[in-house]
Amino acid sequence: MRIRLLSIYLFDYREDFYMDSLKKLFPVSFKRADSGKNLAIGIVIYLVIGILAGLAIGLAGLVTGWIPVVGALVGWVLRIAGIIIDLYVIAGIVLQVLLFAKIIKE
Repeated sequence: MRIRLLSIYLFDYREDFYMDSLKKLFPVSFKRADSGKNLAIGIVIYLVIGILAGLAIGLAGLVTGWIPVVGALVGWVLRIAGIIIDLYVIAGIVLQVLLFAKIIKE
């Protein structure tokens, strides 16, 4: 009985809570989802975010890469940060397209 109550509590479906969270995480997608031109602008914005973050991560790796032990540890952290940023960019583009196609409603 406790497991069932816990699962109901943890997986309580509240659509407004999830949409508010998405609006906070991906503000560009929700502001630019009405026309094809805005779709292209939103996708370009996400790509620029990814490119600038990749350049910053590469520069940080270059600066710390020459230090033997610290460089290796920082390299792992930077790779993980790069993967998270890549996932954010992909999720933002997918959300932008889904909002444009009216599959997801604001």
